[in-house]
Amino acid sequence: MKRSLAIIVMLASGFVLSAAAQTPAAPVTPGPAKIAVIAFQVAVAQTNEGQRNFADLQKKYDPRRQQLKTLSDDIDNLTKQLQAQGDKLNPAEQQSKATAIDTKKKQLDRDAQDAQNDFSQEMQDVYNALASKVYDVMQAYAELHGYTLVLDVSQQQSPVLYAATATNITKDIIDAYNAKSGIPAPPAQPAAGVDAPKPAPRPATARPPAAAH
Repeated sequence: MKRSLAIIVMLASGFVLSAAAQTPAAPVTPGPAKIAVIAFQVAVAQTNEGQRNFADLQKKYDPRRQQLKTLSDDIDNLTKQLQAQGDKLNPAEQQSKATAIDTKKKQLDRDAQDAQNDFSQEMQDVYNALASKVYDVMQAYAELHGYTLVLDVSQQQSPVLYAATATNITKDIIDAYNAKSGIPAPPAQPAAGVDAPKPAPRPATARPPAAAH
C-alpha cells in the first residue's frame, strides 16, 4: 500500500512539473525607455587626449608638408621663368624646361598622395585607439544614469531627425573622459595651411569594433 502511494505521489509530482513547464511564463513588462544621443566622433576628437594626439600627428607631418610646399614653390618658379623667357629660348630649350616642370609635377602628385595616405592611416589608427576608450566611458555613463539606448548622431545615415538638447550627452562624455584620463587641455594649435594633409574620415560606427564586449 505504501509503495502504491509513493508511486502515485511521484506520478502526481511529475504531472505538476510537466504542466508547469508547459505553462508560458508571464511576460516581463519593460520599464520606460530612457534615450540619449551623442555625437560620438566629435566626443572623441574633442577630448583633451584626442586634441593632443591629433596635434602631435600634425606636427609629425610638418616636415613632409614643408617638403611638398618647397617642391610646389619650385614648380611655380620654373613655370614663371619659362613663361617669361619663352620667346628667347629655342624649341629644344623650351621642351627641356617644360619636361623638367612636368617631371616635378608628377613627383609632387606622387609625394602628396603618399603623404595623404600615410597621414590618413595614422589618423585612423589614432582615432580607433581613442574611440575604444571613450566608448567604455560612455557605456559606464549610460548604465549609471539608466539610459536604455544611446544613438550616435554623428553618423551620415543617422536615423535621428530631432533630439531635445537635454538628451545630448556629448559634452558629459567628453568631461567624464577628461576626468578619467587626467590629461589637461592642450594649448591652442594654429590652423593648418591649405597644403596640409586633411584628417582621415572617422569610422561611421556608433560602437568602435575594438570596444566590443
